[in-house]
Amino acid sequence: MTNMMQDMSKNTLLRQWENIRRLPLGRWLFSRLIGFTVPYAGTIGAQVLTLAPGYARARIADRRRVRNHLRSIHAVALTNLAELTANLALMSRQPAKGARWIVTGLDTEYVKKARGPITACCEMAALDWSQSQDVQGQVELRDAGGDLVMLARPRWRIGPEAKPA
Repeated sequence: MTNMMQDMSKNTLLRQWENIRRLPLGRWLFSRLIGFTVPYAGTIGAQVLTLAPGYARARIADRRRVRNHLRSIHAVALTNLAELTANLALMSRQPAKGARWIVTGLDTEYVKKARGPITACCEMAALDWSQSQDVQGQVELRDAGGDLVMLARPRWRIGPEAKPA
C-alpha cells in the first residue's frame, strides 16, 4: 500500500473532529471553526452532525437568512450545504500529507421546495490519491420528514501535491 493510501486515523480533519466533538458544545464549535476557515461556507450556519472516514452529515436550520421570496430555503443555500458536506466527506479520505484536491464542478437537481431543517449526507469510497484523477460524489439533502429535496453531484480533481521545481 502506498503512502498516499494511509490509515485514516492519521487524517487531520478526522483527528480535529474527534478532539473537538467531545467538548461541551463540540459539534457547534467545530462547525463554527469550519465557517471561520471557509467564510463563504459559514454564511449558512450549517452544523456538522457526523464525520467519519468517507462520510459526512450536516444540517441547516430553516431561518430567514437562508430563505427566498417563496418562503423556502434558497437554492444557493442548499447548494452551499451540499458542497460543504461533500468536501468534508472527501477531506475525511484525504491522506494527512502529500495530497490535494479542487472542486471542478457541481450539478444540482432540486426535487422539492425545502422547508424546515435540511440534512445533507455524503458517502465516499476509499480513494487512491497517488495519481491525479477526477472523482465524483453524490449528496442527498432531505427535509425533516425524510423527503428528498435536492440531489447534488460534486466533481473534484484529486492527486498528489505538486513537487517544487
